[in-house]
Amino acid sequence: MVVDQLSESEMDRVFQALADTTRRDIVHKVTLAEYSVSGLARYYAMSFAAVQKHVAVLERASLITKEKRGREQVVRANHDGLRKAQRLLDNYEAIWRQRVDRIADILAEEAPDESQGKEVP
Repeated sequence: MVVDQLSESEMDRVFQALADTTRRDIVHKVTLAEYSVSGLARYYAMSFAAVQKHVAVLERASLITKEKRGREQVVRANHDGLRKAQRLLDNYEAIWRQRVDRIADILAEEAPDESQGKEVP
């Protein structure tokens, strides 16, 4: 499957990044506003280093960007990367909807006509 120039490894990184609740929450937060890594760390019951690791996973997946401002690392959403991830997920949704529709068609073809052969009370 080809999705807007995403390689297999890029798709793997996106799915890995979005597989974790904390990382999904970080993406949500930074789509609303910029945060320093230490600002993000205040929201989670984990060490600053653990939050940094989550941020690094999201950055490798191109879902966020980090910019050094003085002594702080400012995190913001990477809208291009998020759009690619959305298109990737939309493509998978379309595939599964087609499969469900096809299964429904097959079941409709194979279903016996319920009105024939049954007595009506």
